[in-house]
Order: sequence, then C-alpha cells, then structure tokens
Amino acid sequence: MKVVFAAGGTGGHIYPALAIAGALRERFDATIDFVGTSDRLEARIVPAEGYRLYAVSAQPMFVAPKRTLVNAFANAWGVTQSARLLRRLRPDVVIATGGYVCFPVVAAAALLRRTGLSKAGIAMLEPNAAAGLTSRVTARWVDEVWGPFAGGDAGFAGKYVRTAVPVRPGLRQLPGRAAAAAAFGLDPAKPILFAMGGSQGARSINDALIAGLRAGAFPGWQAIVVTGDRDFDTYRAAERPGVEVRPYLDDPATAYAAADLVLARAGASTLAELAAVGKPAVLVPYPFAAADHQTSNAVEFAKGGAATVVSDRDVRDGGLIAALQGAMETVRLADAASAARRMAAEDPLAGIAARVERLASRTQRA
Repeated sequence: MKVVFAAGGTGGHIYPALAIAGALRERFDATIDFVGTSDRLEARIVPAEGYRLYAVSAQPMFVAPKRTLVNAFANAWGVTQSARLLRRLRPDVVIATGGYVCFPVVAAAALLRRTGLSKAGIAMLEPNAAAGLTSRVTARWVDEVWGPFAGGDAGFAGKYVRTAVPVRPGLRQLPGRAAAAAAFGLDPAKPILFAMGGSQGARSINDALIAGLRAGAFPGWQAIVVTGDRDFDTYRAAERPGVEVRPYLDDPATAYAAADLVLARAGASTLAELAAVGKPAVLVPYPFAAADHQTSNAVEFAKGGAATVVSDRDVRDGGLIAALQGAMETVRLADAASAARRMAAEDPLAGIAARVERLASRTQRA
C-alpha cells in the first residue's frame, strides 16, 4: 500500500495525518509520503517524525482582491508540481487532512484520475462541525469525506463517513500524573492548569491568563502555559515557581497527564485530544476561523458537560478569569472531569485504517 498525505500549516492539520500514517505503517507496512510547503510547520514536524516531505506551491484560495491573481498562479503551479509528483509516487490512496496544500494536491489527484493516469482513491478529513469554503470546493473531487459528527456539510452528501478524529498514539497511554508534574517542575499535590493556544499561539488568551496569574486570581493552582513561538519572549517573564512557560510542545502528552483543567482554542484536533485524554476544559473558539467552525466545534463538545465555552470577545472584556475560576470550583471540576472521561473513545484510528484499506484495495483491483 502506498499513501500520500497532503497536510500543512498548523498542528491541527499535521498531527492527525501523522497519526493515520503511523497506524498504516504498523498495520499494513504502508509506504508513506507527505506533501506540504517548505516554509510552514510541516517542514519541521514531518521530517522529524521520519517521513519524507515534498514541497509544492500553495496559497489561500480566497484572499483580498489584490492577491487573488497571484495566489491563483501559485496554486496552478502547485497543481502542476503535485501532478508530476503523484505520477512518480503512484499512490494507492491520497489523503488530505487540511491546509492550503490540500487544494493543489487533491486537484492534481483528481485530474490524473480523470485522464486515466492514476487510479488512486482520494479521501479528505474534515473534522470541524462547519466546513470552510476550501474544504467544500475540494470535497467535489474526493471519494470520501471523514468527520466525527453525525452528519457532515450538505455538500458532502453521499461521500460523508462518520469516523473519530485521529490523535497521536502517545495520547492513548499517558504517563503518571506525579512524574508528569515533576517533568515541568510542578508539585503533583496541587492542581494544574494547562493552557495552550495551538501551534500559532493565542495572544488574547495569553494576555488575559498571564494577567490573572500575576494578580493571583487562581490561588492554590499551578500552570503550564504554552504561548506559541511568536509571543514566547513577551510572556516568559511571567515564569516563576508554580508557573511554567513554554513556546511550544511537540508532544503534549506529559502536559495533559499533569493537567486537571485545560484552557484551549476549539480546533477539531484539540477537541479530539481532549476527548482521548479525558480532560475537562475551558474553550475559547478562534473568532476568525473559516465559517466560525471553532464555535460550532466548541458548542458540540460542551454539550456533554466536559467544557465551558467563552467567546474571544468575552476574554478581551475580562470574562476568562471568571470562567476559569468557575471551572476550578471543586464540585464543578469533578463533574466536568467525569464528563470528559466518558468522552474518551476506543482507538479512533481503527475505523480510518479500514477506510484506507478499502480505498486501496479498490484501487489495486482496478
């Protein structure tokens, strides 16, 4: 089995692809390659995980008018590069998990198949409750769209398959809490807040949280604060005994193991991780996400009682501190933790691996 992944831009797009790739290697001894860009997060993460990354040209499809023509040419060149690459790699399946690069790769895979130069199956992971415009456009060329909700976007009709969102294998078996707390220099006898804004950071969350920590708003609590590379130098001065500040965590398993409560954005991959590790959360959806999908994600996730949702506007108006203080109340925290543990699912990769095997076998029979 040969599989090519298109993934890039953020950890939320890259890590699910890596999780699927690892499962396919383990179960089918699959040959795996990645396609991304040369100047974003995938250029560092994918090779570090032992996979070959091919870089192609890719830009946002829909931008300000003065950039539309430039980006259209960049994506057209990306389609050409991707078509040449796919002809050489001859994959059985192409899987797109998100990022600008998915458009040229999926378009090239569909073009090669239409012209009889490839028989590869094409699948797309769309883990958000509301699909963005690029996903809806790309979906017309794929065989299957995978997602965690009961029903997908109306444009996915006939292609949508409900699956769990894959997470890194290390999150399925966390280290002990005491050792995890000690790894960050924290006291395992005291509760710990793990705050992260995603691979790009979250300035509004960081500003409000650091201000609250400096003001002593969370007595008795310790914190692991992941700021993002961009803002680390700004916030690192807040570090002191009981408050650990990091720019980024390639593997958050130890931080999750130490945490009693998580503060995060509401990207689909983050929510899948929270469900996998069974941790309660305060969620602040990113307000500029396509189709406001993070708000839709957060509302769906919070229905079971495992999370409190705070808007980014409320964060800026001082609402984050009150939300965290409420979530930290002993009874409320215990109830949310129980709800979070009930959300933990069995291996989310099993269903996706079966779908890939089905697509690959169909390709190999053709």
